Amino acid sequence: MVLGAGAAFAAGTAGTPQAPALVSSATADSVAQQATAQGKAAAKHAAEKKADAAKKKEAAKKKAAAKKKAIAKLPWETPVSKYELSASFGNDGSRWAHKHSGQDFAVPIGTKVEAAHSGTIVKAGPNGGGDGPAYGNAIVISHGNGTYSQYAHLSKIDVHIGQHVKKGEKIALSGNTGNSSGPHLHFEIRTTPNYGSAVNPVNFLHKHGINV
Repeated sequence: MVLGAGAAFAAGTAGTPQAPALVSSATADSVAQQATAQGKAAAKHAAEKKADAAKKKEAAKKKAAAKKKAIAKLPWETPVSKYELSASFGNDGSRWAHKHSGQDFAVPIGTKVEAAHSGTIVKAGPNGGGDGPAYGNAIVISHGNGTYSQYAHLSKIDVHIGQHVKKGEKIALSGNTGNSSGPHLHFEIRTTPNYGSAVNPVNFLHKHGINV
């Protein structure tokens, strides 16, 4: 019977799995192109980010070099580097007969001490270079025009009286000699004739373009 044949045909095809729909070649190409474009965009972004970082690093390097060059041109500098400021000018305390006459730079024993400005060594040695045992081993430099700088509590002195030194030249190693509560450099600035009255060293350096 035709009906039976139709039923048999239907029964025979009902359990047969259907073939999956095939993605057209145009769609596949579109997906591939999109993936390629995304990959190129990501690579471009990464390259731009890397270039930007390199540009910023180079700019920072140039800025640091320019700052270093500018500082090198200044007539004064700090006597030590990589320090912590401790006792300040004018502080009161039992360690001093009067108010603190300088600025203390906390540094490890053996730290290089440099001349803060060019000048001539007028005092150098133990007993504060002649200023008393409280200063320990000390150096005084005359810079002319009644301006002096003093470096105290030193562990080693590398200059002698009468020697001319340039700004930045090594003159000593820091220490803990004399009336000292711990390793540091005691730094003074005096601006009156004959090694007279002390002034605030930090303010003095600020006026000469040095940030302390």
